[in-house]
Order: sequence, then C-alpha cells, then structure tokens
Amino acid sequence: MRTHKTLLLTLLTGVSSLLVAPNLLAAPVVLELDYDIPVQQNQVAFVPFAGDSTLSSVILNDLSRTELNVTSKGLPQQPRSITELSGTLPVWQSMGIPYLVVGSTRSNRGKIVTDYEVIDVKAGRTIEGKQTLSADNNSQSLRYAGHVIADKVYELITGIPGDFSGRIAYIEETGVGINKVSRLKVMDADGENGNTITEVNGSIFSPAWSPDASRIAYTVQRDKSYPVIYVQNVSGGGATTVTPYKGSNMSPAFSPDGSKILFSSSFEGSADIYEINAGGGNLRKLTNWPSSEVQPNYAPDGRSFVFVSDKTGFNKPQIYRYEFGSGRISKVSNSGYATTPKFNNDGSQIGFLSGSSAAIMNSSGQVVTNIGNTGMDEGVSFSPNGKRVVYASSQGGKGVITIKSLNGGKAFGKSGQGVIKSPVWSASPN
Repeated sequence: MRTHKTLLLTLLTGVSSLLVAPNLLAAPVVLELDYDIPVQQNQVAFVPFAGDSTLSSVILNDLSRTELNVTSKGLPQQPRSITELSGTLPVWQSMGIPYLVVGSTRSNRGKIVTDYEVIDVKAGRTIEGKQTLSADNNSQSLRYAGHVIADKVYELITGIPGDFSGRIAYIEETGVGINKVSRLKVMDADGENGNTITEVNGSIFSPAWSPDASRIAYTVQRDKSYPVIYVQNVSGGGATTVTPYKGSNMSPAFSPDGSKILFSSSFEGSADIYEINAGGGNLRKLTNWPSSEVQPNYAPDGRSFVFVSDKTGFNKPQIYRYEFGSGRISKVSNSGYATTPKFNNDGSQIGFLSGSSAAIMNSSGQVVTNIGNTGMDEGVSFSPNGKRVVYASSQGGKGVITIKSLNGGKAFGKSGQGVIKSPVWSASPN
C-alpha cells in the first residue's frame, strides 16, 4: 500500500530577495514536492551513519534479529540528525514508522566518535537526547562499539537493555579418544569475531562466565586424570587451578558478585555440591545426600541455587533449590527427567533439559516454553536480558550454535568444526 503526499515547504525570503524581486519581501514561497511514500509496517527506520563503513552494518544486523521490525530501505531521506528533519518530518510521519535512528561518525585524536539519535517520529523529538560513543580506530573496537550502540538503541525503544555486547563462550571438539582436541572459544553475540581462549588434548566441560565477563571457569579432563576446574582471564594469561581434589570436579558457576564458585565433586564419595573462593580455598560442602548432586547454578540474587539430583531414582534426575539462609532444599522440577538448570537474568525462569528436549520453566517448575530437541545432552543459556537463548545442536553432521528469540525475533545459527557444546552467554563487559 502506498500513499501520495504533497509536502509544503515555506521558505522565508531574506535580504537577498530584494535584489531579485522586491515585491516578495516577507511573502512565503511555497514549493510543492511530490513524494510516492510507502506505508511501512516496520517499527524502526535505520539510516546508515554518515562517514561510517563498519558500525552501521553491525547495528542493523543486531536490531534485525530482535522483535523490532527494522528497515533501512525505501527511506525518503538520509538525515544525520533531527535538525535535518525540520522540513521533511511530515513525510517520515506519513510512513507510519514510530522510530528513526540516525547518526554520523567523526575522527578525533585517533578515535572514532559516533553521534547518534533515536527519534520518536510522531512526536518529532529525540529520545533522551543525542548519544555519543568513542572507540579505537580498529575493526574489533568498532564492531564492539556497534554492539554497544545497538544495545542502547534497543533500550531507548523498548525500555529493556539490549543483549548484543555480551559474548558467547562455547566448546569445540575435534578428534576422538586420545586424539581428541578441545578448544574453549569466545565469539560476539552475532556469531562473528571468534577466538580461542585455550586448547587442550582431552575434554573441556561446562564453561561459566564471571558476572563482569572478564573470566571464564571451566573443567578440563586430560587422559588418565581427574577433571579439574580452572579459571581463565579472557584477556589472556595462564589459568588458575581452583579444585586440586582427587575426584570428578565439574560444572563451575560464579556467584553474582564473582567472589565464589559453586561446583560438584566426588572427592569425598558420591558427588555433592561445594562452594569455594573463585581463586581457590575456603571450601564449603553444601549437600550431603547419599545420591549424586551435580550442575549447580546460582540464583541472580545470590540467596539460593538450583542443582540436579538423582535421589528419586536412577535415570530420574530432578532439579532442586538450596536456600543459603536456612539450608532448606526443595524440589523445583515437575517433569520425569530434568537436568542442566540455568537461571535467566531476574530469576523468574530456568532453562533446562526436559528429557531430550530443551525447555524453559518458571520458578515454580511449570514449563512455559519448549525449545525442542537439540540432539545434545544440555539445555539453554539465556542472553543478558532474558529475551533470547543460545544452545548447541548437530545439523547435517556439523556442530551448530543456535540463538533463538523468545519474543518474536529471528533465530540464526553459527556452525563450527567438529562437535559444539555448552554455549553460554556473558553479560556486557561494561
């Protein structure tokens, strides 16, 4: 559907008009400009930033994968700021798009500075004023700046912080047996800019981000050795051993303040849940059932954690909650088989594996979303704002990381070499 629009631009004549036509002094000049304007169903019009060759494509790609309907095509103008809309605002309003994103980049002392605005088109105003971001002039920094800007644009429109500047850690395995090589890798939330954090001959399990996204805890099992938990700085350097215990030390999880780590270990017999300082030491045993207790995960408020136990019977694992203040333990899950619990950002939902299918339940144990059969023995990890999930699967013999929106955005996948396991989403490093 298209609509025909006549735009009236009133130009006030200046002193120079006297030299051309003195009788036109103070009289308006009316220009009739015909536009053939598409009526849009999109929520956001995005104008590529003036002077930019990197940021705009990152921002547009990020926003296009959310529930926002974003377009950069068929726009009547390429403005850099709201001041350039003064004469054509009625044209933009007639398109029916509520929000317009505009901006420009400039160089300042070796940095790339981006000025951008999110405009409420109907009201003709900039939401929270002009935004400015400075970044180093290299591709990696500019890509990250694009994600940060997309976060802010999403927040200004929806009122919810974006999840684009967080990163995703995952495990990539190639080879088998004594020839198996495992790599702990990290990539941007759009599947780009990947790099290897560490590589071992053997297996890596269950990576977990620190709250500030500066560290990753993970388990390594080499040939003929116990699984050991390490903590690694993402920026580089050697890994720190956290669990020098002769048992199966698995499934680390950082506390919300980053000072402690929960994990499961069998060094005293059957697997139980322990808490330890993130740098090692000050070990505390939290469960003491005769069954196996594994896969702990802190609640966002730090007052409790969930874990998995087979106390109800072999091959019938269930999810339980432990409360730190009272030591009380209560059953959470209601399905016949429930493992790998992970909280969302506000603790209202838990991603888990229900039988062979990834699913999401509320804090009362009621399943609210079925993700489907991933083909992997693991559940989902939430994005920082809880609006998307990431999980691993196998498609056509290749390992695939899938990012799926929970509120109408587009899903997409990223394939890798060999087997892909345990993707987990970090918070924004900011």
